[in-house]
Amino acid sequence: MPASPARGRPLPGAACHDAAVGTVRRVTAPLRSAATYTRWVYLLLGGVLFVPFYVAVLVVLSLLAPGTGAGAPGGIGAPAGLVAAAAAALLGAAAVWLPGVANAQSQVTRALVGGRLAEEPRTLPTHRLRAAAGLAAHLLVGFVLALVTMVALTEAAVLALLPVSAPGPVQQSPLLPAWSAPRGPLRWFGPAAGLAVLAALVYLAALLGAGAARLAPLFLGPSPADRLAAAQARADRLAERNRLATELHDSVGHALSVVALQAGAASRVLDSDPEFARRALSAIAERARGASAELDHVLGALRDDAPAPAPQHTLHDLPRLVESARAAGARVELYHEGDAADVPAVVSREAYRVCQEGITNALRHGRPDPSGVVAVRVGVRVGEESLVLTVTNPVRSGRVRGRAGGGSGTRGMAERVRLLGGGLRSGAEDGTWRLEARLPWGGDR
Repeated sequence: MPASPARGRPLPGAACHDAAVGTVRRVTAPLRSAATYTRWVYLLLGGVLFVPFYVAVLVVLSLLAPGTGAGAPGGIGAPAGLVAAAAAALLGAAAVWLPGVANAQSQVTRALVGGRLAEEPRTLPTHRLRAAAGLAAHLLVGFVLALVTMVALTEAAVLALLPVSAPGPVQQSPLLPAWSAPRGPLRWFGPAAGLAVLAALVYLAALLGAGAARLAPLFLGPSPADRLAAAQARADRLAERNRLATELHDSVGHALSVVALQAGAASRVLDSDPEFARRALSAIAERARGASAELDHVLGALRDDAPAPAPQHTLHDLPRLVESARAAGARVELYHEGDAADVPAVVSREAYRVCQEGITNALRHGRPDPSGVVAVRVGVRVGEESLVLTVTNPVRSGRVRGRAGGGSGTRGMAERVRLLGGGLRSGAEDGTWRLEARLPWGGDR
């Protein structure tokens, strides 16, 4: 008994059949593709637009040189025809400088041809020149394809009617010479020959349409400078989004953390210490108003192209930050050395943000003492050309490992400090979390 073929392995006959079917599909793909006919229409539109310019040039040519124009006894010569075609293409290409023409050209090309084209027509001279060159090529190729289409359709009709027509019309066919007119039984092959002419016409249109689709981005697509500008615009938008996210984290995030802690502290001592609860509720209202103002700014920046500058806090606002943390139930000690007025504004703003992030993290993750209060120590030491900030607090043993690398806020803070030429480090040691930042200016950078 012969061995059966391996399971799952196609038989040789089936493989040949699949290969033949695949080849037929690939060969006939242009005949079945909608892109072939939409691009064909696009090219024919170029031929239609070319005719008025061509006729106008022929009329002018016949007036300037009566022996070479359309009214010449021998018709239009090849040199005169080529000159007229080139002049008509240049005349038609000049239309891209008219209002709305470049936009219509881009829209029609995108709809019928496809390709990565510019969303809006550019107004720079180089962009106009590229669009004009593309329109000139469109007019010339479209005119040639229109002529070939007319001749091929006529020839296909003549060949299709061969079995029922006299030899006369065949001898006048524009493609077949008089001696090649089929006679006798060969006349019955006329319809097949007509179908072959039509198929050749479709393949020619598919080839020219594919070329138009490939070249359209060259003439109407974004230039390297446009792509570079678009990439820069995307990078700017991403940087702005990151800046807004940082502002939300530093301002609104801090305010919400303080509000949550203050609300919790007020609820715990509402009965035993109503005065403290009242102060905590007042602080909650103040922080909520500040967070609302910050949120309005961020939302306005998302809506407007040129948002108003956000409220900028500096080291002069540090006492208020400390008071809000104390109202949340923390015991915050502030140590200050040097004059904050000597610190440049940009360094003072970043120093405030570092203290804000450090205090917020201490309130979130700090280990409270037996009375339930988190102890935070904030130190500010202003030197001649540098500033050193420290924020320390006891940390829970379970939080040391989790915070070893710092959160996203700490990483963003460290990046901003590095941009100013400084450094930031944070970590836990002997149960105490320490955040230290150095911000230089002037010659210390």
